[in-house]
Amino acid sequence: MDDDSRYQAVRSRDERFDGVFFTAVLTTGIYCRPSCPATTPKRANVRFLPSAAAAQSAGFRACRRCRPDAVPGSAEWNARADAVGRAMRMIGDGVVDREGVAGLAARLGYSARQVQRQLVTELGAGPIALARAQRAHTARVLLQTTRLPITEVAFAAGFASVRQFNDTIRAVYDRTPSRLRATGPAAGRDAATDGSGIPLRLAYRGAYAAGAILDFLARRAVPGVEEVVGPPGARTYRRTLALPHGTGIAEVDESAGADGGRWLPCRLQLTDLRDLTSAVERVRRLFDLDADPYAVDERLGAHPLLAPLVAAEPGLRSPGAVSPDELAIRAVLGQQVTVAAARTLGGRLVEALGKPLGRPDGGLTHLFPEPATLAEAPLTELGMPASRRETLRTVGAALAEGRVVLDPGADREEATAALLALRGIGPWTAGYVRMRALGDPDVMLTGDAGVRHGLALVGAAPGDAEEWRPWRSYALHHLWRAAAA
Repeated sequence: MDDDSRYQAVRSRDERFDGVFFTAVLTTGIYCRPSCPATTPKRANVRFLPSAAAAQSAGFRACRRCRPDAVPGSAEWNARADAVGRAMRMIGDGVVDREGVAGLAARLGYSARQVQRQLVTELGAGPIALARAQRAHTARVLLQTTRLPITEVAFAAGFASVRQFNDTIRAVYDRTPSRLRATGPAAGRDAATDGSGIPLRLAYRGAYAAGAILDFLARRAVPGVEEVVGPPGARTYRRTLALPHGTGIAEVDESAGADGGRWLPCRLQLTDLRDLTSAVERVRRLFDLDADPYAVDERLGAHPLLAPLVAAEPGLRSPGAVSPDELAIRAVLGQQVTVAAARTLGGRLVEALGKPLGRPDGGLTHLFPEPATLAEAPLTELGMPASRRETLRTVGAALAEGRVVLDPGADREEATAALLALRGIGPWTAGYVRMRALGDPDVMLTGDAGVRHGLALVGAAPGDAEEWRPWRSYALHHLWRAAAA
């Protein structure tokens, strides 16, 4: 896009571009999302910036009407596998807050100066500014949804000092932390103190097939770690989380856009509030909330064989994973068995080797076993062939020792090659891990029985999938859903 086409998107309040770019208004000193309902500023008074961090670094404050800091992330960073895309995924997971810029650069295999230069070139802000923008958003959520003392909010959001926190909140929101808290709903703060967790709204763009996502997750929910409760149309997905500083429980409701907005209701119970940013990012990856359904549906809906499936389920997502290591283990459990059988095996594994929660919550009783735990376990309680038990131990050891790296910023090609080098791992397992654990939007598992069935149902051949690039993962989910029906 050029600036003229960006301005046309702003004039039409086109929400497709929320999170893709930001509009900074020179006369007011504020920045907005493209779909902001405020009066459109004159073209001469507008600058376009690639990130909220770039707008904040340039001295612009967040609009109070459209809350540009809360838009879905750009789908570009999920699709891209280069250093910038990988860096954005790691910053979202809180790597800069925990390990600094040096830690981010080391994970990417670049120098800190190279990382700074690439991010500034593409996003108008370096890693520190991008992490600062994320901390400011986390602080606003905590201020407006909890009754935590402001000092505790500052450190829970990742700020190094209360002074830094105060200065950032004033710069980003043009209000003191106390005034910003006063603008939040009191009911939300009360709810956050009754043990039900921090209430959140997880934004997405375009159509969202929430029912299809809950169907997918419910069929695969591992007992003890996950559960889906409630009647169809009003279900809630719940699961345990192992986080950098503690543990948590996430709950996401099926009622997407219940009040006309584009968001999923979510609640997070955390043992350490410093994990809020990481927990939110992991839930967003699981529910694929930063996807661009406009681009996906336009591409797949143009193919005559897929068009009926896309029309029947607009906004179908490609679910990710809250823990890439867990997903890899579950992929091995799913080799050459049905989804139901893999779910049963997962439940046995959790019961035998999972770490119990301090206090069970409904059907949630354990965290999924760590890879290092599996590496030395006999696994006889699973009732699996010895060869597959050995594959589980091999994968667990490779993940624990760092020979296979599946974190949010992992190089997809390197990770796939490392997986395929392990005994017992074939193309299906590596491809499934690449699609869900690494968020690759362009995976087609042609050897999968459900995919073959789906292709036959729509009259397509495996070679037709080349026409569905770069969104073959989404086409795969359409085929799976057609086969299941």
